[in-house]
Amino acid sequence: TRRTTRTTRSRRPVVRLMRRTTASVEETRAVAADLAALTVAGDLIVLRGDLGAGKTAFVKGLVAALGSPDPVTSPTFTIARRYDGGRLTVHHLDAYRLAGPEEAADLALDELLDDDAVTVIEWGDRLRGILPVDRLEIAIGFGAGDDDRELELDAGGPGWASRLRELEAMC
Repeated sequence: TRRTTRTTRSRRPVVRLMRRTTASVEETRAVAADLAALTVAGDLIVLRGDLGAGKTAFVKGLVAALGSPDPVTSPTFTIARRYDGGRLTVHHLDAYRLAGPEEAADLALDELLDDDAVTVIEWGDRLRGILPVDRLEIAIGFGAGDDDRELELDAGGPGWASRLRELEAMC
């Protein structure tokens, strides 16, 4: 069943499929907007990067491109936010304040992934051991210039591999 498939966990390494350098917040949001065109219900996107690297900016681009009118803010203190009104609902989680996977039980991650929505987890690398294999991991790092960002997109399962190739052709 879908639920069994989604909750399968693995520690196998992800495969790096795409790298992008952006020179502004707007360009980072544009990459997210291109990605939004390829997302489907049940997708999991894991964001990692230092404070201020642009994780929330990326989510802003994704949510806007999916058509939600809701303003996007970091869920660091609330842990979870939901954005409705677009092509897909977005569950936006932040694992920064969680001590580890054991504290994630209250997030009801399995239920969120079974929802007709996209789930995005900032600092999701802290939960890697409990996440489904089929996910997209995006590392956002600082580039050479003040506004430059280095994005590395890694497919953690077969569901993302072909879509990332399509995204690479778009960008």
